Amino acid sequence: MGRLVIVSNRVPDPRERNQPAGGLAVGLADALRDEPSTLWFGWSGHKSEAGEGDPEPQLETYGKVTYATVPLTPAQHYGYYQRFSNAILWPLCHYRLGLMNYCRKDWQEYLEVNRMFARQLKPLLKPGDVIWVQDYHLFPLGQELRNLGVNVPIGFFLHIPFPPWSLFRALPPATALLHDMQAYDLIGVQTDEDAGNLRENLKAAGYNHPARVVACPIGIDPIKFGETAANAYEGEPIQRLRGSLHDEPLIIGVDRLDYSKGLEERFLGYERLLTRYPEHHRHVTYLQVTPVSRGEVEEYRQLRRQLDETVGRINGAFAASDWTPIRYLTRPVPREVLAGFYRLADVGLVTPLRDGMNLVAKEYVAAQDPQDPGVLVLSRLAGAAPELSQALLVNPHDADDIAEALHRALTMTREERQQRWTGLNTEVCSTTAETWSRDFLHALHSSRREATA
Repeated sequence: MGRLVIVSNRVPDPRERNQPAGGLAVGLADALRDEPSTLWFGWSGHKSEAGEGDPEPQLETYGKVTYATVPLTPAQHYGYYQRFSNAILWPLCHYRLGLMNYCRKDWQEYLEVNRMFARQLKPLLKPGDVIWVQDYHLFPLGQELRNLGVNVPIGFFLHIPFPPWSLFRALPPATALLHDMQAYDLIGVQTDEDAGNLRENLKAAGYNHPARVVACPIGIDPIKFGETAANAYEGEPIQRLRGSLHDEPLIIGVDRLDYSKGLEERFLGYERLLTRYPEHHRHVTYLQVTPVSRGEVEEYRQLRRQLDETVGRINGAFAASDWTPIRYLTRPVPREVLAGFYRLADVGLVTPLRDGMNLVAKEYVAAQDPQDPGVLVLSRLAGAAPELSQALLVNPHDADDIAEALHRALTMTREERQQRWTGLNTEVCSTTAETWSRDFLHALHSSRREATA
C-alpha cells in the first residue's frame, strides 16, 4: 500500500501550536497519526507576485508527514479564496443564498487555482499513492488531476453541509461543478442529509451514474483530548479563570468568527436567560472564545462589529461592579488551554445555524470529568446532533429555547448530568478521527476496485 496524499486548501504549519479548535487540520492530524507515510499538499498561507510559470512546491518533512506547499498570487487569493470559496460557496452551502455574490471572473480564478494545484501535485505523486482531497475549495481538483492522466484512487471529503438542488442550482456553474465531482471514486460527507442532498444534485444535473456518495462523520481522538483536558485543568490559566469565577457556574462557547455559528442568536439566548431567570444574575458567567477569521471579507467585518455591539449592550444592561455577564475573547487560545476551559465549564454552548459536523461539541464531551460532567447544549442544525442526542438540543433561532436549555443545564442534578454524559461519551468514542479515516479509505479502495472490475 502506497502513501496517503492529503490535499487541502491550506496546509497547517506543523510548528504552530495554536491550531483552531475543532478545525479540519485538527481532525486530520488526529486521523493521520497512525498512517505510515503521508504527503500533505496545499496552499502555504503566503502570497507572492506572479512569476514565470508555476511556483515550485516547498517540501518539509516532520516525522512521517511531508508537507508540500505553494503560495498564491494576490489575484488568486482574492478570486479563488476570498471570493469564490468564501463569499460564494461558503454561504451557499450554509443555506445563506442571500449572502452569495457571484462573479464569473471569480469562478475562472477558482478553476485556475485548482488547475495549478493539479499541475504542481502531479510530479510529486508515486505509483500506489491514494489521494484524499479535502473540502469545498477543491471541488474540481479530481477532474483536473484526471485531465493530466492521474489514474490512482482519488477520494473527496466535504467538511461543510451540502444544500439541496433547489438551492445549489442558484449557482451559475452548479452543473459544471457537479460534473467535475464525477471524477472522484468516492465522495464523503458528514451526515445522511448531506449525502441525500448531494445524490439529489447529481441526479438533477443529469448524471445517471453518479460518483459513489457516503455519509462518514468525522470525529476526534477523545482519549488523547480527555487526557489533555485533565492535565491542563491543573495549569495556571485554568486555575486563574477558576479563581475569578468565585465558585459560580461557567458557560463556554468556542467558535471561529462566522455567521454560520449563530453567535448573535446565542448571545440573545443568553440575554433571555438573564431576563427570564433573574436568579442567575451574578451567579453565572458566559465565556465566548471567537478568534477572528477572514477579516478581509466585508461580511465578516460587519459581523464582528455587530457582535461587539451586542456583547457591549448585554454587559451594559446586566453587569454589576463585581460581575461581567459575558467575557468575549477574539484572539486564539492554545488548544490545550481550551481543553482545560472545557473541563472547567459547567455548560458547553454550541448553537450553529448550520454546520457540517462541529467537533467543538465532541471536544467538550471528551474533556469532561466523568464524576462531575458538564452539560452540552447543542443546535439541532449541527451535523453532530443526530449522534449526540443526549445533549440538550435547541433551535438556534429561538432565544427562549436557548434560555430554557441553559436554565435546565445550570440546575440539572449530578445524576442526570452523569447519565447524559455517559451516552454522549459513548458516541464520541465510537466515531473518532481514526474510525473516520479508516472507514473512508476502506470505502475508497472498495469503490476503486468496483469501478475497475
